[in-house]
Amino acid sequence: MRTASAKQKGRRLQQDVSKALLNISNGLESDDIRSASMGAPGEDILLSPAARKQFPFSIECKNVEKLSIWSAIEQARTNCRAEHTPLIAFCKNHEDIQVSLPMNKFLEIYEVYLRNKDVK
Repeated sequence: MRTASAKQKGRRLQQDVSKALLNISNGLESDDIRSASMGAPGEDILLSPAARKQFPFSIECKNVEKLSIWSAIEQARTNCRAEHTPLIAFCKNHEDIQVSLPMNKFLEIYEVYLRNKDVK
């Protein structure tokens, strides 16, 4: 795959993730959650201070056919601010976007879900 095609594929995932977050956000504008430029150092999804309050994650996006999960985790950790949780959004051709995050954060989110649902 050409470099330009690979960057376009990655950019598309970043834009899809940004749009999905904006769709569920509470009162945020399009400039609060946006895709970083390709090749820029740091997080792949840029969040304003208002967006950080709603979404305390640092996102690394990977749109590849073969994912080196541990390399992606290390990159997400490196780019992550201390008060945020590293999250990897990944996909490959013709598949849904998946996410990976630390188990303790998943359990924390699930616990909140159970408290807010009438689960018996």
